[in-house]
Amino acid sequence: MPLQVNREVFITCAVTGSGGTQDRSPHVPRSPKQIAESAIEAARAGAAIVHCHVRDPETGKPCRDLLLYREVTERIRDSETDVAINLTAGMGGDLVFGDVEHPLPLNQERTDMGGASNRMEHIRQCLPELCTLDCGTMNFAEADYVATNTPGMLRAMGSMMTALGVKPEIEVFEAGHLWFAKQLVTEGVLSPQALVQLCMGVPWGAPNDMTTFMALVNNIPSDWTWSAFSLGRDEMPYVAAAVVAGGNVRVGLEDNLWLDKGVLATNAALVERAVTIIEKLGCRVVGPAEAREKLKLTKQAPLSIQG
Repeated sequence: MPLQVNREVFITCAVTGSGGTQDRSPHVPRSPKQIAESAIEAARAGAAIVHCHVRDPETGKPCRDLLLYREVTERIRDSETDVAINLTAGMGGDLVFGDVEHPLPLNQERTDMGGASNRMEHIRQCLPELCTLDCGTMNFAEADYVATNTPGMLRAMGSMMTALGVKPEIEVFEAGHLWFAKQLVTEGVLSPQALVQLCMGVPWGAPNDMTTFMALVNNIPSDWTWSAFSLGRDEMPYVAAAVVAGGNVRVGLEDNLWLDKGVLATNAALVERAVTIIEKLGCRVVGPAEAREKLKLTKQAPLSIQG
């Protein structure tokens, strides 16, 4: 097939994520202040969108505290840095079984299952331009952990996103997720001209080989917009691969801690590296205003709610 190079590319920076990376690099931000500052630095380096989780400021462990989300978004907005905010809505679906012989009762200490409204409350209050919709259930690398997103839950959360005017970034970890995303658009749960993030190489989703990657790309509707990323040492090769295949790119400490062998990265440094790759391919990095226009994003003021 002929190349479909994207000449106008937006970069998303995934600032901190929800993995257990907080003790592997001093650059992984923990507190709302650190997360916001890292997001702002990434935006100044060339990111049009910042994708944010929150963490317990003391331990660095992932959490979904509403006040932390509000502080992150308010700090970014108060900085007057022009960047589109994308908050995760993927938390609250953590199902952890007992051992293989005794799967029940569940591991109550690690299981975190919220209802649709509970999982969406920080989106309702903060009103970011985008939020993620992990479009299916998936086995991650851990033995007894399942990231749970049932069709009913996804229909409910997707409907809430549409009603709030917050654009879903559909997270696709394997082909069935893309298939169901198309169904949500067909049903009118999600608006047409959707946005997809291809998440490559996450165990045990889509492997990050080019055959699988292009199979997913070729199944994205022509009027949708898409982006892609992979993990670790494959992060930067996927910057090039996504652009050449017609998409946009994501980098950031959620996906990769290293800039070079033995050199720990910052979010800004990863964005700067991505900018260099994109420009070396003869393409242009677009800013937040152009990304908003392309994605039809709506900037909204957060709700005036305390707590």
